[in-house]
Amino acid sequence: MTAELLSVTPTSILNALPHAVLALNAQDTIVSANDAAQAFFGASLSHLSKRPIAAFVPFGSPLLTLPSKVRQEQAGMVEYRVDLSSPRLGQGQIVDIHAMPLPEDPQVVILTLDRHSMAEKIDRALTSRSAARSVTGLAAMLAHEIRNPLSGIRGAAQLIEPTLGEEDRPLARLITDETDRIVKLVDRMEVFGDARPVRRAPVNIHDVLDHVERLARSGFARGIEIKNSYDPSLPPVHANRDQLVQVFLNLVKNAAEAVEANGGGTITLTTAFRPGMRVAAPGSPHKVSLPLEFCVKDDGPGVPDDLVPHLFEPFVTTKTNGTGLGLALVAKIVGDHGGVIEIDSGAGTTVRVLMPAYQGNPEGDPDQ
Repeated sequence: MTAELLSVTPTSILNALPHAVLALNAQDTIVSANDAAQAFFGASLSHLSKRPIAAFVPFGSPLLTLPSKVRQEQAGMVEYRVDLSSPRLGQGQIVDIHAMPLPEDPQVVILTLDRHSMAEKIDRALTSRSAARSVTGLAAMLAHEIRNPLSGIRGAAQLIEPTLGEEDRPLARLITDETDRIVKLVDRMEVFGDARPVRRAPVNIHDVLDHVERLARSGFARGIEIKNSYDPSLPPVHANRDQLVQVFLNLVKNAAEAVEANGGGTITLTTAFRPGMRVAAPGSPHKVSLPLEFCVKDDGPGVPDDLVPHLFEPFVTTKTNGTGLGLALVAKIVGDHGGVIEIDSGAGTTVRVLMPAYQGNPEGDPDQ
């Protein structure tokens, strides 16, 4: 027991922590950093040490003034949701910063960076799924209470059209057309009520994206440059092929509309292998990893920051005549596959989909 205790050192404990931990001296120079901190800043301890923290974080960041406040107050402080995004660290580097003086030397400040971006992604996904479930009940009510009266209105308009004069017939056709539009909207909402298990199989994502690209080039994205950057070594994704086509066709269509609104631009499709988190997949007792990353990028005007967290919720849209159901359906399909979807928006927009890889099943695939 004594030998085991002696093998556990303060350094080994710090390096076992998932959060970045830094020690700054009185001049705000880094004097120590655990393994997670070295990974966060993409630099070794020898490169980090003896350099000011200001060399590694964006200019004007709240992190730069926090150590002096801690020394002055001689008390721990916290800054929530600090954006450390930079060309060096990349985008989406949102952290909570905990700062406290070292008891043995009050001029030394210990910083802990709590990175919670993945938790927010999961929270957004769960919020979108909850909102979709709310639409389910509304869709069932609409299907029953609205579709039948609409059928009667449409039939009446068709019956009276031949009896009207030339000037009034367009009004009857308008009633018919608008009735059809409402029925289509109800049909789209009714999709949210489909709670059947997703029939899945190993799918080559590049075949799906190539198919979507061909459809886009021959239709809504004609004249728009579409590029791709694929990892040819990716394993199959465990998914329903038709539903994946629906997901990426919707995303590429949104990207094309954003590019056109910006006066032209480029859409880029990418695939990559990323070490993923493990989550419980719908309909399965087992947890799966999400190592497959598929992105649809455009260089359009981007999405307002206040709308980004809500884009996958029903009836939220940036389009003047949009219904706000397209991305909500995309989020439902991805969620039904046990995946996660997120949006990064700034100079353009990137929609990122994380999905499980096909692992095979010696007893046969239960999703077939």
